[in-house]
Amino acid sequence: MTEDTIITEEDDARAILDDIVSRNTRCQSSDDKKLIYKAFELAMDAHKQMRRKSGELYITHPLAVAKIVSEDIGLGPKSIASALLHDVIEDSSYTVDDLKNIFGDTIASIVSGLTKLDNIFDHTQSLQAENFRKLLLTMVDDIRVILIKLADRLHNMRTLSSMAEHKQYKIAGETLYIYAPLAHRLGLYTIKSELEDLSLKYEHPSAYQEISEKLMKYKNKNDSLLRKFGLQITSRLYLEGYDPEEFDISSRSKSAYSVWKKMQKKNIPFEEIYDLMAFRIIFTPRPGISEKTQCWHIYSIITDIYTPKPDRLRDWVSVPKPNGYEALHATVMGVSGRWFEVQIRSNRMNEIAERGLATHWKYKGSDSQSHSIELENLLKKVRELLENPDANSLELLDDFKLNLFSSEMMIFTPKGDMKILPKGVTVLDLAFEIHTDVGYKCIGAKVNYKLVPVSHVLKSGDQVEILTSEKQSPKYEWLNFVVTPKAKNKIKDTFKQERKDNIQTGENKLQEALNQKKLSINSKILNKLQTHYNIPIKEELYYRIGKNTIRLDNLQEILSEKTTNKWIRYWRLSFGQTENKSIVPLDKNSNKPTTMNLSDDDHTEYKVASCCNPIPGDDVVGYRNKDDKIILHRRNCHNAIRLMSSEGDKIVSANWESRKILSYLAILTITGFDQIGIVSKITNVISNETNVNMRSVQFETHDGIFEGTIYLYIYNTEDLNNIIEKITEIKGVHTVNRQHGKSE
Repeated sequence: MTEDTIITEEDDARAILDDIVSRNTRCQSSDDKKLIYKAFELAMDAHKQMRRKSGELYITHPLAVAKIVSEDIGLGPKSIASALLHDVIEDSSYTVDDLKNIFGDTIASIVSGLTKLDNIFDHTQSLQAENFRKLLLTMVDDIRVILIKLADRLHNMRTLSSMAEHKQYKIAGETLYIYAPLAHRLGLYTIKSELEDLSLKYEHPSAYQEISEKLMKYKNKNDSLLRKFGLQITSRLYLEGYDPEEFDISSRSKSAYSVWKKMQKKNIPFEEIYDLMAFRIIFTPRPGISEKTQCWHIYSIITDIYTPKPDRLRDWVSVPKPNGYEALHATVMGVSGRWFEVQIRSNRMNEIAERGLATHWKYKGSDSQSHSIELENLLKKVRELLENPDANSLELLDDFKLNLFSSEMMIFTPKGDMKILPKGVTVLDLAFEIHTDVGYKCIGAKVNYKLVPVSHVLKSGDQVEILTSEKQSPKYEWLNFVVTPKAKNKIKDTFKQERKDNIQTGENKLQEALNQKKLSINSKILNKLQTHYNIPIKEELYYRIGKNTIRLDNLQEILSEKTTNKWIRYWRLSFGQTENKSIVPLDKNSNKPTTMNLSDDDHTEYKVASCCNPIPGDDVVGYRNKDDKIILHRRNCHNAIRLMSSEGDKIVSANWESRKILSYLAILTITGFDQIGIVSKITNVISNETNVNMRSVQFETHDGIFEGTIYLYIYNTEDLNNIIEKITEIKGVHTVNRQHGKSE
């Protein structure tokens, strides 16, 4: 590459920066501009001669992140400067102290929080999870850290095509599991939707392509209906005295990911999703009239034209979502019998919906205060997650997912005070949320005036009175059902020393028992015991042995068990057996192949995950466990997405090779109208297929409706889809779906 070309690229980069600065209304002072250009020049120097895998100058990445931070999130000069510098410490000789001396403590702290850890850490932990813990620690002090990280992740996803396939799985899985929900939790709807769509594009490329094309065709086909629907609302608003400048009506289609997710969740085809299009009405508030009143007034005007669907009314104006989202959603019957969703928002509500809680800084008064409270509540939850120093990073990742991203619900106290808690919390979680001492003394509750135990799972809208007793004391068994980090940490604090003593006692007891057999504790023995007692963590096994809840009388019997009985099926694992073996990529840290071809004609051990039961023809990925064996998951399996997000370096991309030597377990669930001989017709269809064998058949009928489950041994998805199609054609059969297996 010539020097002239490099100079041209650098000039182009400076032009992009000029555009970013000129567009940002918060970067107009000379000091602000000086700070940003200073950061840019240092970043240019730090990344000099560096290029991305796409071939572009590396500085194009920090510039793209700065552009997202400025234009899509709406942050100011320090955030833009931090975005420009976010990879400097990681990729050059500059240190945190250097940045502190040049730019001050704030920018140095933000950049440090965005810098990945070195590979020097406890290798029993996950580097991905450790980096996420570090990110959260810095986020608690400055929310801009996570906002810039989301911008960084968005640009990485936009340019993911230049990465190796197994890296694409890792980054896409991590994005879907953590970063897209985090963007949603912060109210960054636009970023969240794009992250989800891009994750789908790389995890399920054919599904993404098919859904995107169908959405485009649907919009083109129904364009006249959409215009007619919008014009009727516009005309009625004019009649009610609204000026054209006071409101804006636009239509949008459902995102490809949300369509795919709904298809998966409800087991329905694209054609059966009725809310593919939504209309958004954004209005300018009138002086002297509250935004809430205007939302309901516009809703009233719309329902004078179209019939509403009562069970689809969503009022997030009276009670905003925890991420600050405010709007009134209604579904109405439009022209030609089509259902349309209508979203009603003010200008302020719309900006918060698009840019998230960070935009509350722009607004003054009570609205600003309410969003500040929401943001502080979020940071408070993160602090609670980080309070337990004994939790490993993978536990933290799971707790973060459960408590910050799960659906939230409203619980009311006897006095009518509202508490927002994650879906699935128990009475005891609520007790600890009120106060630690209330949690320790809790003996039960009255839920809607009915007496319930501490383990009772609450529902949204419940009114709860916590009951306490001075005689009550914390019980370690409470950890089996509480879900919030606060409750878990407070209970663990009480038993910390006692638990440590029992763990040591249990380990000693196990070693003494093994000494009699001239054995010592090793990973193989621990795996057998943990599998037998279904205990995922060895410390929990030691604890139970120490507490005498697990006795070692049958130790010999457990050690004699064949572990292969626990494995569903083995296949051959061949690493890149192609004409040119050198094309198989190797992981630079482990020197192990990152791509594998799957075949039936060998006995190298790797197994099918029972949570999703993949069969030949499915889109799959492999996970290399601690015993160096490969666990095969379907790509859309929840556990696979979790593993890609937390232990992505152990993910192996997989492809099917030959088939029809071994058969694999598949499960079908069938529903329909009960008729004489219907079961016989179904089983005859299967019996007539030469490539399919039934393992078991279970059918139940109730009020004229039957439900059945059939376990099949099958060679591949082609044979399975053929069976499903033939059963569907039987008169009386309503649905035939493949069951993905039981959760692990």
